Amino acid sequence: MREARFRALYADTYDDVLRFAQRRVDHSHAEDVVADAFLVAWRRFAEAPHRDDDLRAWLFGVARNCLLNARRGADRRSALAVRLADADPVVDPVPDLRLDLAAAWKRLSPAEQEALALAVFEDLTSAQAARVIGISATAYRLRLLRARRALRRHLEPAALPILDLRENPS
Repeated sequence: MREARFRALYADTYDDVLRFAQRRVDHSHAEDVVADAFLVAWRRFAEAPHRDDDLRAWLFGVARNCLLNARRGADRRSALAVRLADADPVVDPVPDLRLDLAAAWKRLSPAEQEALALAVFEDLTSAQAARVIGISATAYRLRLLRARRALRRHLEPAALPILDLRENPS
C-alpha cells in the first residue's frame, strides 16, 4: 500500500517538482535536488498527510527544504572558494533602468519570489503554499500581496530626467 501510494505520488508530481526546482537552481542541479526530495519523502512517508492536496503541498515543502539545504551547501563552498582565492568581493552591476520581467523578478527578495512562484507557477492555494513555507495562510496572503506590489513597482518605468541633446538648446 505504502509503495503503491508513493509510486503514484512520484508519477503525479515529478514533473511539477522538477519545474519547481528548475526555477530556483540551475537545471543541472535541479534533478539532484528532486532526487533528494523524493528520497527524503520516501523516508518520511509515514509522516505524510493522507489527502492528495495536502500530500502535494507536503512534497513541495520537502523539495523546498532540499533546495535550501543545497543553497546552503553551495554558499559554504562558494565562501570557501573565495577565502582560498583571496578574491575581491563581487560588485553587482548597476541595474538596467528599462526592466523587463526577468530583471524585475531578480530584484525581488527570495521570499517574494517564493510566494509568487507557489501561487503562479505551482498553482497552489494560499493554504497549501503556506504549508510549504511553514507559515499561516494569512501570513502567506500578506506576503503574496507585498510580493505582487514589489513586482509591480520594479516593472514601472523609472522617472528619468529628460536630456536636451540639441546643439543650441533654447
